[in-house]
Amino acid sequence: METEARTVELNRCGLTLGDYKGAPSTLCPGCGHNAIAAQVQNAVWELGLPPERFVKISGIGCSSKSPNYFLNRSFGFNGLHGRMPTLATGACFADASIHILGFSGDGDTASIGMGHFKHVIRRNVPMTYIIENNGVYGLTKGQFSATTDQGLVLKHQGVNMLPPLDMCMEALISGATFVARAYSGDAKQLKELIKAAISQRGIAIIDVISPCVTFNNKDDALQSYTWGRDNEAPLHDFKHISNKDEIDMANFEPGTYREIKMEDGTYMLLRKIDRDYDPTDRNAALDLLTESYKNKYFATGLIYFSEATATIQELYDLPNEPLNRIGNDRLRPTQNMLVEINRSLY
Repeated sequence: METEARTVELNRCGLTLGDYKGAPSTLCPGCGHNAIAAQVQNAVWELGLPPERFVKISGIGCSSKSPNYFLNRSFGFNGLHGRMPTLATGACFADASIHILGFSGDGDTASIGMGHFKHVIRRNVPMTYIIENNGVYGLTKGQFSATTDQGLVLKHQGVNMLPPLDMCMEALISGATFVARAYSGDAKQLKELIKAAISQRGIAIIDVISPCVTFNNKDDALQSYTWGRDNEAPLHDFKHISNKDEIDMANFEPGTYREIKMEDGTYMLLRKIDRDYDPTDRNAALDLLTESYKNKYFATGLIYFSEATATIQELYDLPNEPLNRIGNDRLRPTQNMLVEINRSLY
């Protein structure tokens, strides 16, 4: 008996979702990082951008392994602990046409990489910087990290006596123009935030609460699944769309939504949930982060957005032609040119 051929959905560049997959994950079953990998794959596919337009850069840790599990047709580089931002800076100089996806953990970013994190924001390197934040060093058997909540008791580590760093607060005070927080268990919101971050001109920071099921999933741990489900407070219903024609105004009552146009022509659509919150107000963002820290809940969604300042590529007036694609015949001076250069130095 004949069977109908199954229709495979294609995006606008003619690729299937399977074209954006990576290798099978070797992370623990249930790890929040696997959920992040799935939503990166979905986001890039929905944007209709070919995988070859992306480079994935990471440092050391469970989070830095996760780029293996999506976009296997993209460029990639796994570097040293905490040094992902410096590699991203080099990549943006080598090829100004490529989208940079940076992946780091709370240890990789908030401890050994904190200085690099601050400076990659200050330089406004155009990239999407995703912090896979599980509040623990998962790859080295569960030591406390710089984002572990104070007073948390873990079986093999005892009591954490130090206060945590809030990476959204650190990003905001460092000058980032796109700051968001997500929870890996909220797939819809996470995907839309990633899509918007990729569309941002300049650096975009997303701090993703990503539970470690092996070392930090106690019910009272702020980065656990239980705490995340019970204490996530979405600021808005968030949607990224490619053009204004896709906005279905019938789904929104007057005064309940806000649209923000991005410089690449796409839109962010924010629908109020339970509070009036203006993500373009930097002082309001600081107040929100201070309140959520004090009351121990995670405000998720777009925390702060502003028009991007000049990127480091624009400041250095890089050419449109990628430097890494120029052949040796143009990069290497001829013998006659070297002779002339030497003669000019006499």
